[in-house]
Amino acid sequence: MTASRARLFKEYKEVQREKSADPDILLLCDDSNIFKWTALIKGPSETPFEGGVFELAFSIPEQYPLLPPQVRFLTKIFHPNVHFKTGEICLDILKSAWSPAWTLQSVCRAIIALMAHPEADSPVNCDFGNLLRSGDIRGYQSVARIYTRLAAVPKKD
Repeated sequence: MTASRARLFKEYKEVQREKSADPDILLLCDDSNIFKWTALIKGPSETPFEGGVFELAFSIPEQYPLLPPQVRFLTKIFHPNVHFKTGEICLDILKSAWSPAWTLQSVCRAIIALMAHPEADSPVNCDFGNLLRSGDIRGYQSVARIYTRLAAVPKKD
């Protein structure tokens, strides 16, 4: 068994054992491919994303954990550090600041933290970043809240 598979199986067992430990994150492994995962994360409270449930797709390289996973939002989100069309996330730990100490669970935690504290100075979506940089917090939050309601709030029957 390769080191990456062994590491992913270890993380899978950990996720199964501690499902209730983190109610904001639900990590799921693809039954047929240990290198494909999805996550459902709850929007952080006291942010425009509160009440939303956002789906992430993980594509894990064969060299994991030496290389970071590729992670993107499948749920549309209005955020300066997320590409609106592709869901690509601009986050240092997914690029240059990656360390094998990170797990898929801790990556989800970091993404939730980024949702609560956007980095307007390194936007992947300049329009959204410009709203924050120009001081239009209210405008940013209201548009983010609208998109959260449209794309991420579970529909009630």
